[in-house]
Amino acid sequence: MPNRLAHETSPYLLQHAGNPVDWWPWSPEAFAEARRRNVPVLLSVGYSSCHWCHVMAHESFEDDATAALLNEHFVSVKVDREERPDIDAVYMEAVQAATGQGGWPMTVFLTPEAEPFYFGTYFPPAPRHGMPGFQQVLEGVRAAWRDRRDEVGQVAGRIVRELSERTLALGMQGGKGEPQPPSAEELSAALLALTRDFDAVRGGFGGAPKFPPSMTLEFLLRHHARTGSAGALEMVQATCEAMARGGIYDQLGGGFARYSVDAEWVVPHFEKMLYDNALLCRVYAHLWRATGSELARRVALETADFLVREMRTDQGGFASALDADSEAVDGSGRHAEGAYYVWTPQQLRDALGDQDALLAAAHFGVTEEGTFEEGASVLQLPDSEQLLDAGKLDSVRRRLLAAREQRPRPGRDDKVVAAWNGLAIAALAETGAYFDRPDLVQAATDAADLLVRTHMDWQARLFRTSLDGTAGTHAGVLEDYGDVAEGFLALSAVTGEGVWVDFAGLLLDTVLTRFTGADGALFDTADDAEALIRRPQDPMDNATPSGWTAACGALLTYAAYTGSTAHREAAERALGVVRALGPRAPRFISWGLAVAEALLDGPREVAVVGLPDDPATAALHRTALLATAPGLAVAVGAPPSADEPAAVEVPLLAHRPLADGRAVAYVCRGFTCDAPTTDPQALAESLR
Repeated sequence: MPNRLAHETSPYLLQHAGNPVDWWPWSPEAFAEARRRNVPVLLSVGYSSCHWCHVMAHESFEDDATAALLNEHFVSVKVDREERPDIDAVYMEAVQAATGQGGWPMTVFLTPEAEPFYFGTYFPPAPRHGMPGFQQVLEGVRAAWRDRRDEVGQVAGRIVRELSERTLALGMQGGKGEPQPPSAEELSAALLALTRDFDAVRGGFGGAPKFPPSMTLEFLLRHHARTGSAGALEMVQATCEAMARGGIYDQLGGGFARYSVDAEWVVPHFEKMLYDNALLCRVYAHLWRATGSELARRVALETADFLVREMRTDQGGFASALDADSEAVDGSGRHAEGAYYVWTPQQLRDALGDQDALLAAAHFGVTEEGTFEEGASVLQLPDSEQLLDAGKLDSVRRRLLAAREQRPRPGRDDKVVAAWNGLAIAALAETGAYFDRPDLVQAATDAADLLVRTHMDWQARLFRTSLDGTAGTHAGVLEDYGDVAEGFLALSAVTGEGVWVDFAGLLLDTVLTRFTGADGALFDTADDAEALIRRPQDPMDNATPSGWTAACGALLTYAAYTGSTAHREAAERALGVVRALGPRAPRFISWGLAVAEALLDGPREVAVVGLPDDPATAALHRTALLATAPGLAVAVGAPPSADEPAAVEVPLLAHRPLADGRAVAYVCRGFTCDAPTTDPQALAESLR
């Protein structure tokens, strides 16, 4: 019989609905049951494309003996971290504080009051590599709960107190303690710290495992645009080329894997996340905008096409992830990591014939020894010289892709997450505009429509997720509001539709009223959200911009479009934490640094006024979109007419007449404007 998870909408939870474990979703009823039975709670947190989550599920949660132990002595609660990032954040902070590390699956034991007292991540079924077996852990926790209950309660109480004190300290640091945003000197100090961390040989920052540093690259591009720093641009170029040539990038189908297990970008952890690909698509598009790099253009477009082809749902949104694992091609029925993506020389010969297989093996670095497991290789471009001419390369890629399509595909998590769709909207809108791909702009518009129709209620409150066009029940968190507003503002800049500025404003007003503390610090959950052991609050970026820094960026951009002092001041206050942390830990607050670059530059505002079908309007609009000024706000629209004096939707366009009947651009900072120009070249110069 399926357990209670069969009634959930999360694909990850549904994967566990057939387990013999008597799972509960996170709910008051689960903790009431633990109090009634006087047993501890096992909290297991993961996500659908997590390789080790699947491993632990197969080894332990599908095992009848382990399930019997859990069912008799615990209440077992399963959480999808992508659906409930607030729960994940609170308990991951406790795991990291207690163990010095974290990750998924996250395994935490709680009192019936939801207070944590014992922590871990993956546990093997039997002792291995110095780790205890999971049944050993369960027996140990059971014994402690039975025989040392007072000690367990003291540990849990101390942990909760320490977490609460961290919240207060963070609020002071982000608000009254340091209310000023970063200065130019502090942004230069952050650049210097990144330079020390930069891998000049292999690109990227730090060592293995190596994650795509999307937000750091965006900061460096903005810093270069504002200051002309050659070193900042060189770090971006080296990293983007290394990633694009490495195995972390899908050389056949486009798109990036989650991270590289080595420092050379050769072997990825094969799951593909929506947020990584949205952020990287935008970075490569911005690199092309700054340099004209053909590699950046190719990767931006291939990644955008991957998003639309592989990740788009029937409702127009974008799915969360593709699994790392899929069924092995040997017909054994077993699932293996990377099986869909890797190649042996024989598989190349089967798909291409002997002669083309030799060329492809040299071009993509496929060897008899292999770069991955069982003699298979991850495709990469190890040679800086292209070994196949363009026509032959297109033919080889097309045939290999067709052969790969015959393999069992990785599973897809069809859950639509509001925040990550906001990131995708911004990336696709801008990429479509830069490269004259209206289909990409339309895909961005369709996703935005879905968010408004399905995720947003009449009070401008967001639901975190939807599935098959039906909203979930969980409230949006701060990153949802910040990233969706960012996407809407980017879409308005490209399409000229002011309604997206209006929708962004509604969401950001909610940020000011529901997510902002008295000192200007931001919280990850609304003030009326479900109460956890503490209210989560973290300005540090992880794989995506933190809710704190995402909201800062959207608040600042919205203020540029509307002249709203309240939104600009809220952004400036919240950026105080970036001033404190940026020079010391720039890789972990890079989106905040990117927003600070925009603040130092203005951000500049461009109002393009002209008739919609006039080529001169289009030329000025395109010139503005291609400018690299950090955080530039671009509005385009027709002038108000005598018949429709209130037709202007974006305040930035208000009271901007044509120039002797001709399309014209106004460049402003803080609504103080330069002389208007009708010349695209002059406009480009003014935005350098």
